Amino acid sequence: MLIDLHTHSSVSDGTDSPAGLLEAARAAGIDVLALTDHDTTAGWPVAAAARPAGLTVVPGMELSCRWISGDQPPVSVHLLAYLFDPTHPGFAAERARLRDERLERGERIVTALADAGYGITWDRIVERSEGGVVGRPHIARALVEAGAADSVDHAFATLLHHRSPYYVSKADTDVREGIALVRAAGGVPVFAHGLATKRGRVVGDDAIAAMVEAGLLGLEVDHPDHSPDERAHLRGLAADLDLITTGSSDYHGTNKTTPIAACTTDPDQFEAILAAGTGSAPFRD
Repeated sequence: MLIDLHTHSSVSDGTDSPAGLLEAARAAGIDVLALTDHDTTAGWPVAAAARPAGLTVVPGMELSCRWISGDQPPVSVHLLAYLFDPTHPGFAAERARLRDERLERGERIVTALADAGYGITWDRIVERSEGGVVGRPHIARALVEAGAADSVDHAFATLLHHRSPYYVSKADTDVREGIALVRAAGGVPVFAHGLATKRGRVVGDDAIAAMVEAGLLGLEVDHPDHSPDERAHLRGLAADLDLITTGSSDYHGTNKTTPIAACTTDPDQFEAILAAGTGSAPFRD
């Protein structure tokens, strides 16, 4: 079985529509696909209706979080949440807060770029988000469209990186609170690309152990941004902490060069996720 448990559609920062994403997955021979858009479940109904025969779709989400410890600067971390109840009041309220935070942050970035002479507009970027969440990739594509950047990667490297004068931070969920919310909603929280040092600062093993104490159930081990050594370390840590291990592509369509199913999850680990998730069920035949 081919199982890819981390993908994004145009509802967040991918380029394929939810229906197009599922078609791409089926064409690639994938048997199980998780839809994990950032901070939103808006793609779930579309995915349920558009699912090709023979493809199991796991409803999920990637939750924007941060690790806070003492007087150290927060570290950005992400949680993959699977099979949770989208109507759980506390979790729904936090997702709404995050979407509002993204909108306010995005508008501030776009206003600053527009004031500096870059030919982009907030209305166009909101339109591109298709009613989902707005992220920097939407702004990057608008910059490419306006001729201000050669590619999405170029836009990030020149105008949207963390040290850019146009960058605006956002108040993400404390990861321990995020884990508690996912569990309360019957979901399965898995720490996403936790040792992807090429992305920036990462947390240590002590932080991951603290996340386990808060209810973390899994680690995303096989990820395109993890080196072989990072994967080996996470696999050993997962064994020590008795955690589920997953693998996935983190597919974003043409926003990234990584193909769908670049990394995959073992069937027994997927079964462990199914056994742990009680808030919702996969879409399948």
